[in-house]
Amino acid sequence: MNHRLAQASAEGSLDSDTPVLYALPGFLGSTFMTIGAFGVGWFPLSTNALSLPLIEFLQTQSLGLALARSFVIVGAALLLQAWLVVGVDALQGRITGLRTMYIALGAWCLPLLLAPPLFSRDVYSYYMQGRLQLAGHNPYFSGVSLIPGWFRSGVDPLWADASTPYGPIFLGIERVVASVAGDSALMASYLLRLISLFGVVILAWCVPRLARMHGINAVPALWLGVMNPMVILHFVAGAHNDSLMVAAICLALWLALTSRPNLSIVVAALAVGIKPVAVVVLPFIAIILAGRNPTRLLRISSMLRVTFTTGPVLMLSSALIGVGAFGWIGALATPGSVRSWLSPSTAIGMMWGGFIQILGFGNHTDITITITRVCGALALGVLLVGLVLRPSGRSATRGAAEAFLLLVLLGPVAQPWYLLWAIPLFASTGLSRNQLRAAVVVTCGFTIHGLANWSATADTFFELSDGLAILISIATLALAILTSAQERGLILGKKIEHGLSPKDDAARMRFKSTLL
Repeated sequence: MNHRLAQASAEGSLDSDTPVLYALPGFLGSTFMTIGAFGVGWFPLSTNALSLPLIEFLQTQSLGLALARSFVIVGAALLLQAWLVVGVDALQGRITGLRTMYIALGAWCLPLLLAPPLFSRDVYSYYMQGRLQLAGHNPYFSGVSLIPGWFRSGVDPLWADASTPYGPIFLGIERVVASVAGDSALMASYLLRLISLFGVVILAWCVPRLARMHGINAVPALWLGVMNPMVILHFVAGAHNDSLMVAAICLALWLALTSRPNLSIVVAALAVGIKPVAVVVLPFIAIILAGRNPTRLLRISSMLRVTFTTGPVLMLSSALIGVGAFGWIGALATPGSVRSWLSPSTAIGMMWGGFIQILGFGNHTDITITITRVCGALALGVLLVGLVLRPSGRSATRGAAEAFLLLVLLGPVAQPWYLLWAIPLFASTGLSRNQLRAAVVVTCGFTIHGLANWSATADTFFELSDGLAILISIATLALAILTSAQERGLILGKKIEHGLSPKDDAARMRFKSTLL
């Protein structure tokens, strides 16, 4: 099917069934992943689904496990290849309408709505935090281990005693889901996936509109920012709450750019109430509200307006939900308890500590990691302040994209889906040829990394450390570039010669109008 589509694209003759041709390969990939998920996805121990013959075969028999893993890996490969094929035609102007893209996106997501959680079981932590609230405990000060049966509900033991790093808005969502799902952790996971999918829908609505405002073709912007395989894997299959946060950020920026200041600030506050890391977008909302060439007094008043609107929204939501107004500030360190090679500051600290140990000076890795993380935090603070105080030459939306990317690169912990804080914003504001190539490489690499490092697909065959998984991802991607025409064309060839940038005078005028 991909061969037929690629051949039609090369000939420039796309007939009336093109939407189906774009949708079908990714649909098959997601279907394969869904079948595999019933064997290697996360089912809570408390569910009766494990007693079903097919699921029991896929989860307990060696042949079943091998088949399940193979289905997930092949399915993800099909999805990635489908995305690359669509990207070639989107970038070369063969797809002219968003309808085709929306049909393909819907088809790619649909099968995964039936799958148990894949690539992460954070949804069960969300659910148990809701149960924790229903039991009268505050997730900012208590872990889910206080609830009897927490382990059978699928929660990763790593987070059993950890306080929540989420904002009061999302705690309210968790509480409602736990109330509706009752004792069924599996039902809660499906409800939370629908909520995450709602975030993807908002993203699919916002990104093309933000792109048009910046003079960027909405079709390739949607392809890179929302149809991205990492969105499918982590926001749909994994149901991470980052989906809602990123959607609220994009919506807030669009509202600010369309002269809806109060509503924009409220939506931005909701984003912070989902994950406090969204606070990074607030200064850029204020920059938009201050307008072009503002006086210093106007800038200060805009910052104060955003601050004194966001604060009450968060305090009111905290009061309604019954948790501490700012308990999440202390809980922000919770994700940092994980050491990941994906975080440059943590990786440097681990390498430094390992080198010291090799030299015979003992194990001082904790100290070296602390030092490199502090250095990263200081550099992050300086660069973020620079982006806010010197916004000239870029749009506020682009400034927000760069700020979130810096947060991922210099923060103490990084996960593959954290890049999705920035990718939709970069897609909306344009990328040069080399930047777009980098975005494609990163997407392919982290899609492969997710499969290589995910225990459900790796631990039976061989154990992979995070660092080794990264090396395998690089090697696999290099091999794909050499052997596949689509990857070669996008990354090394001329298929993205002009990048993702304004194409005509009208688009360039719109782009210039957004610059500060």
